[in-house]
Amino acid sequence: MQELVILALPIVASQSCDSIMVFTDRVFLSSLGSEQMNAATGGGISSYLLSTFFMGLIGFSTALIAQYFGAKKYENCPKVTVQAIIISLCAYPFIIASLPLIYRYYGIMHLSPLQMYYQKMFVKILVYGSLISLLRYCFSCYFSGIGKTKIVMISAVVTMVINILFNYTFIFGHFGMPALGMRGAAFGTILSSFCGLCILLFYFFKNSNYETFGIKNAFHFDKLLSKKLIRYGAPAGTEFFFNFIAFSVLVFLFQAYNEETATAASIMFNWDMISFVPLIGIEIGVTSLVGRYVGAKKIHVAERAAYSGVKVGWFYSAIVLVFFVFMPELLVNTFKPHNTEALFELAKPLAIKMLQLAAIYVVAEAILESFVGALRGAGDTIWTMWVSMGIHWTFVPTLYASLYIFKLGTVLSWALLVIEFLIFCIVFYFRFKTGKWKNIKLIDRQPMPEL
Repeated sequence: MQELVILALPIVASQSCDSIMVFTDRVFLSSLGSEQMNAATGGGISSYLLSTFFMGLIGFSTALIAQYFGAKKYENCPKVTVQAIIISLCAYPFIIASLPLIYRYYGIMHLSPLQMYYQKMFVKILVYGSLISLLRYCFSCYFSGIGKTKIVMISAVVTMVINILFNYTFIFGHFGMPALGMRGAAFGTILSSFCGLCILLFYFFKNSNYETFGIKNAFHFDKLLSKKLIRYGAPAGTEFFFNFIAFSVLVFLFQAYNEETATAASIMFNWDMISFVPLIGIEIGVTSLVGRYVGAKKIHVAERAAYSGVKVGWFYSAIVLVFFVFMPELLVNTFKPHNTEALFELAKPLAIKMLQLAAIYVVAEAILESFVGALRGAGDTIWTMWVSMGIHWTFVPTLYASLYIFKLGTVLSWALLVIEFLIFCIVFYFRFKTGKWKNIKLIDRQPMPEL
């Protein structure tokens, strides 16, 4: 428990910084109007969508590096990161080439003309700056894998502070800069991410890390490590990609329903992001710790790490529950425009009810992320991929049918999704209890267990 907290807290802080950074952008833009806030939510989701497969693939490097670190094969740790960098460089042209598909997707969802205008503007700038985010993620996975999560936290804190300063300056036109609005939010995000990357590079090439892990011998293509990263990382990337498509469709189904629902859902999902992202930090911590102990052949300790993750997650989610259930109006009013508009007042009651239901979702998420992190740390990515995608894609027809066919309304439709998510958590718990993940020998190249 203590080891997980020490490892995971900096990652939680790092993930929280990233979510606060995005959240602050939305708050700044909401003061300009609900359409710009909605566009930032939709544009941010769709720009991230194009990178999700590659980020999921690269993200598995944390588990692989952790297992090599646990087995004391230190020279392989930076080599894995270099393979992840090569994958990022190859991915960048495909991400840019996919931008027209996003524009076509916006047309299908029948967004309001003003939101469409801002959303296209926002997503284009973010997509062209996506390589910086991919490279930053590569080095974050490296330091998470070797357990130096404080470095990831330092990078994230600096990125957050610079982002808030840049966006305040660029969006509103302070300190002699012109007011760029949506463009300013996108430019601020990219520039601050670059600053965070520079910090990670500094620590990566620092003498202590350079000598211990043999960095000078790492910069080459390694066919065996690349195949291993792709073999086990591709299922994670595929899962991440299709799940995020499902999530983005859910968001756009809410946004296309009517303007009040679009605004209420944007507010709820922004607060949901704030509450959810720290749980990703716990997941990464569990992945790193389980991977390390599996690599050291201490399976019983790896198993305890997963349950410790559940306990830490529950403690955190209890705090979130208090805010969501008892103070939802205060949270919703954070997004109130400077000039009170009728649209916000219509959306406010919906947003309050959706936030209160989201409290159940966050508690369940604490269970899910711990067991997902444990399974990924052990290399059980194929089962995780199929089941996770299957359950996520049941959300889409459920929401479509409840909103557009049976006309159940926004709140009841969201309640049905929350119930489905509870089932999702139970399925992953029983997979972990079967113990099949214990038979995977990732770094010894032995066959994976049957599904």
